[in-house]
Amino acid sequence: MNVASEPGSDGAGVLQVGVLEIRPAEGLALASGRALRLSVREFGLLAELARSEGRIVRREDLYEEVWQQPLRRGDRTVDVYVRRLRVKLEQAVPEWRFIHTHIGFGYRFAPERSHPFHTDATSH
Repeated sequence: MNVASEPGSDGAGVLQVGVLEIRPAEGLALASGRALRLSVREFGLLAELARSEGRIVRREDLYEEVWQQPLRRGDRTVDVYVRRLRVKLEQAVPEWRFIHTHIGFGYRFAPERSHPFHTDATSH
């Protein structure tokens, strides 16, 4: 991940991860140069996951960082928002996958090229 400081920003800097550019100070995320339409929570999750690129982040930690309160037992809010975020990222850049689930642990953010089920050779 490349983190570049933005002049005049609050020090959050710009997060560049693959084809994604995340500007926390502006609340803006770009995919291949196009702005993503994200809710405040979706943007918060994206920024938090990108800051932890390559590391598994526990659901509880994501919730506490983005919602600013402890996660209640049995609450699936993080999972719902991660799903929404995945859908939006996939629509914007279908050839990439960014968020990976580690069952029983949490989520890991790492840009990886997606592998289509069918290639030209197998689609006949």
